[in-house]
Amino acid sequence: MSPAALELSDIQGDILRAYGNAYDRTSYLFLRVDDAARGRAFLRGLLGRVTTAAPWAGAKPASALNLALSYGGLRALGVADAVAASFSAEFRAGMAARARLLGDTGESDPAGWEAGLGRGTAHLLCTINAQNGDALERALSELRDGMEDAGGLAVVHEEHAQLLEGAREHFGYADGFAQPAVEGVNDDKAPGGGVPGTEGRWRALAAGELVLGYEDEDSRVDPQRRLPTAPIGPFGRNGTYMVWRKLHQDVALFRRALREGARLYDGGDEELLAAKVVGRWRNGTPLVLSPDAPRPGFHAAAPGANDFRYADADPDGRRCPVGAHVRRANPRDALGFEGRLTFRHRMIRRGMPYGPPLPADATEHDGRERGLVFVCFQASISRQFEGVQIQWLNDGNVFHLGRDKDFLLGDAAGTGKMTVEGEPPFFLGGQRSFVTTRGGEYLFVPGIAALRAVAQSAG
Repeated sequence: MSPAALELSDIQGDILRAYGNAYDRTSYLFLRVDDAARGRAFLRGLLGRVTTAAPWAGAKPASALNLALSYGGLRALGVADAVAASFSAEFRAGMAARARLLGDTGESDPAGWEAGLGRGTAHLLCTINAQNGDALERALSELRDGMEDAGGLAVVHEEHAQLLEGAREHFGYADGFAQPAVEGVNDDKAPGGGVPGTEGRWRALAAGELVLGYEDEDSRVDPQRRLPTAPIGPFGRNGTYMVWRKLHQDVALFRRALREGARLYDGGDEELLAAKVVGRWRNGTPLVLSPDAPRPGFHAAAPGANDFRYADADPDGRRCPVGAHVRRANPRDALGFEGRLTFRHRMIRRGMPYGPPLPADATEHDGRERGLVFVCFQASISRQFEGVQIQWLNDGNVFHLGRDKDFLLGDAAGTGKMTVEGEPPFFLGGQRSFVTTRGGEYLFVPGIAALRAVAQSAG
């Protein structure tokens, strides 16, 4: 049976297809809805401007607008109790309530999160992607004018992010590689981005893993081809769950830790150690494909750039450590069973750096805020985002690494040590977090029909 065609004009943009580096500025505005009727009127005014996944006719628009709702937002806009109750338990609880599970403790504890995040007042997220500063300012002005006209709304948190030179994140690594290949969207990206099969074959991931209302990987083996659990009404079609996290990066601490570690590692090769921590060289070259040096001019979109596996090519982690960040986040076939323990945890990752880069030679913090706005989309927050965060990044058991953690993230207690396989193995000692959570929200990105239903009535 062929999968159902995706209703791209009803799916919001930037989920299945990234807007790309042409949109180098992104602003996130979290709004509180104080009056349900006025909030719905505001939504009605935005409906015609929301960007969808349908192919653009002609030139790219100067900016794109997308909307997401928190559980509190559903309630504030008057969505019926029975409908609101049909959303997943973790979404209804919210990110702050799941903090201990996620490892958001110490400096990352929700008690210290920035104003408006994790406190139940962030109801509606308006995301604007723009090609330049002028386009961003025009879109922000239109949004604020609409808020003023509608009344009953307030901005509780806003974040402005921008691509860094070379599309790097603040630690210096090229980012955003190895996104899932989605059936019916980018099947050509299946090698390395899809589900690994036998004899080196790959296939694209079922769309229902990422967008609700379509068959997921369970549906493939279900004789009745039942669709995955979803909220009732129009919310069960063409929507997806969104995770939004503001992550502060202590770049100076990261540089000092690499420098200190490299003094004892392989003749002081700091760049090699940096690659071992992440699993890629800073330009994105996978260690599995090039263990000795980065490939000049590496480009993730080039054929075969991410077409690799771990089970046969590097089972013991001698090329890419078993506990490297990218191997933890996407073990591919490394957990055995031809990748069947991995592909149900895939998610689409978006996001953008915020704050100015730390000067290249600095090893002390300059007091400026910088980091990453992490965004991901998935059909199940608990299985996908939380599964990766809790079981793979914050724990070493599934990889037979004992108390090792993802060294790139570390932890508040400074126990995030890492094993770099070799003869003999090299150990990076327990490390205090380089990354601190400044706030976050669990959100839902409705399809256009669902947004229209919310905007038109309280039901």
